[in-house]
Amino acid sequence: MALPNIFTAQVADDVISRINKLTPQTSPGWGKMNVAQMLAHCCVTYEMVYEDKHPKPGLFMKLILKTLVKNKVVSETPYKHNNPTAPAFLITDERDFNTEKNRLIAYIQKTQRLGEKAFDGRESHSFGSLTITEWSNMFYKHIDHHLTQFGC
Repeated sequence: MALPNIFTAQVADDVISRINKLTPQTSPGWGKMNVAQMLAHCCVTYEMVYEDKHPKPGLFMKLILKTLVKNKVVSETPYKHNNPTAPAFLITDERDFNTEKNRLIAYIQKTQRLGEKAFDGRESHSFGSLTITEWSNMFYKHIDHHLTQFGC
């Protein structure tokens, strides 16, 4: 079954509505992150697209990521609970809930405004060129996983 297309206004708005149901006191059903850390964690995917703050993997590591990790990230198969997290995605310091919430919403809105054509064949940080569907799956599946983790 195809995942919802995060590039459509309705899906982006639905995800944002779910984010807006979170509060600083919302607790996870599993995992170690608090809600502000989870929001910051979800921002990392977008930081890798829009900001130059995460070093790109070298050729050998990129080959490993494309071979062993890419399909798990861009496929329609849901993530399992408590999967290992890549180092760039580990958020262990305290974060401000409202700051992280607003950042994540802004990233989702920017992605939806740019639209799927801006991502067709676009090079990802770790996996090489991705299709529109792969980009959408990666964005949607990750945030859906964590919103579900926090009951939203």
